[in-house]
Amino acid sequence: MGALRFAHPTSFQLRYTLSMEWTDDGIILGVRRHGESSAIVELMTRGHGRHLGLVRGGAGARMRPVLQPGNSVQAIWRARLDEQLGYYLIDGTKLRAATLLGASHAVYGVTHLAAVARLLPERDPHEDIFAMLEYILDDFDHPAVAAIHAIRFELAMLTELGVGLDLENCAATGATTDLIYVSPKSGNAVSRAAGEPWRDRLLRLPSFMRGDDDGDNDLSGRDLQDGFAITGRFLLRNVLEPRGQRHSDARAGFIGAVMRQLQGGMSDA
Repeated sequence: MGALRFAHPTSFQLRYTLSMEWTDDGIILGVRRHGESSAIVELMTRGHGRHLGLVRGGAGARMRPVLQPGNSVQAIWRARLDEQLGYYLIDGTKLRAATLLGASHAVYGVTHLAAVARLLPERDPHEDIFAMLEYILDDFDHPAVAAIHAIRFELAMLTELGVGLDLENCAATGATTDLIYVSPKSGNAVSRAAGEPWRDRLLRLPSFMRGDDDGDNDLSGRDLQDGFAITGRFLLRNVLEPRGQRHSDARAGFIGAVMRQLQGGMSDA
């Protein structure tokens, strides 16, 4: 019997064996120029999480309207090895950016939502967060509605990161009704009766965060400020500070723009 012979792979076979490729829906979180004509694009994808890739020609005039934060795209990602940056081929599917850039609250808001999404580990799928982000961006025109969406997105991110708040039961009594406060220590809801003696030390829980109100009834600027105070406190303490980070400037800009438009009767919306 002759000696066993092992075929050596050709360079083509080797490239084929090592090549990686997938196609997914994505939302553009950020873009930065790379070299003279390319761009590194950061997507929140449905099935592959927060993922970066290089787009050849991404800095050119043809791709510029597509590669804007807030736009939805279909992306093909290719790389020789999975751990590499890889390359994107991108087609726009819903170009919202032009509309979003027309409102001051939306300009800040899209940047803020992207900053919050970046708290997720890279390449770690979070399909519920992707779906929520897509829904929010489709309903971001009205300042108050956009603010409610942003607060609920921050709440969802706290849960996704393992530090979610319990706003369904009173921390002291277990009651599920008349929850109007939040403990600044535990992040749990507190009922009116249980919290009354310590009302000055508790955070006010607006109705749209309790699950018993859709947020459209008698919404006030104070309700939104209280909501942002709750999510902002726990994002900062439980997520950002342990990483040596602070809230983005875009968050303060978004809240300020929303409040100005509410106070101005939406005159600059």
